[in-house]
Amino acid sequence: WRPLTFADVVGQGHITAALKNQVASGKTSHAYLFCGTRGTGKTTCAKILARAVCCENLQEGDPCNACPSCLAVLSDSALDISEIDAASNNGVDNVREIREEALYAPSMLSHRVYIIDEVHMLSQGAFNALLKILEEPPAHAVFILATTEIHKVPATILSRCQRYDFRRILPEQIVSHLEYITGQEGISLSRDAAHLIARLSDGSMRDAISLLERAAGEGDDIGYDLVASSLGVAGRDMVCSLFEALLKGDAAGALEVFTQSYLEGNDIISLFDELLSLIRDIYIF
Repeated sequence: WRPLTFADVVGQGHITAALKNQVASGKTSHAYLFCGTRGTGKTTCAKILARAVCCENLQEGDPCNACPSCLAVLSDSALDISEIDAASNNGVDNVREIREEALYAPSMLSHRVYIIDEVHMLSQGAFNALLKILEEPPAHAVFILATTEIHKVPATILSRCQRYDFRRILPEQIVSHLEYITGQEGISLSRDAAHLIARLSDGSMRDAISLLERAAGEGDDIGYDLVASSLGVAGRDMVCSLFEALLKGDAAGALEVFTQSYLEGNDIISLFDELLSLIRDIYIF
């Protein structure tokens, strides 16, 4: 369920609209920096942008995903598109190889595109080598950097990139997308189960889909209790029992519920998160 066009990306309209306009007008930058928390669409948008700048039949800024260029990128057979994980390729020699390769004209596509994920993991020497190519980039090269820790990226790199900040995706947007996915897959998903998954995903669509997949492994009728048990989250009855014991000042009763949750293998941090969520909801009510 990774989006294939900018229109499919959930919750990042302020970014996808800008990227579509740039591609459609032919005014793309030579370097982009996508930053934000995990699972919010950074690498997804980087891959869509990589296809869009090379697409032979653009659809109002979106890649067509049907032309030879798009198909080559989608099948990972395009040598001109490179996706590099900076966590395991963070040395100066790795970046020098990219710099030397980028000088050559693309072999198949109209551009050479380099997607460098977790760019903050590069060494200082590697950043210096990258800076050199960003200062004087070849016309056919596009660099897309992605990071979850923007504060670790040197200011000299930041100043040479178009920066886009990816927001956490709102719970309602996650719920809506999960309901769309389950509808397409022929799976029944209750609204309160979808809200629980959205809350546990903490604004990450990738995490939400992963959690949904885990719950779907136990059945095609996904309710709140199924999600809670499959994800190791304390059920509502247990959270309410713990809260009632706290209200009564019943330490023994609270410890008994806590012990039961622990023995059932529930995640203890999520137990307290659910308890705090319940207290917050009561305050709001």
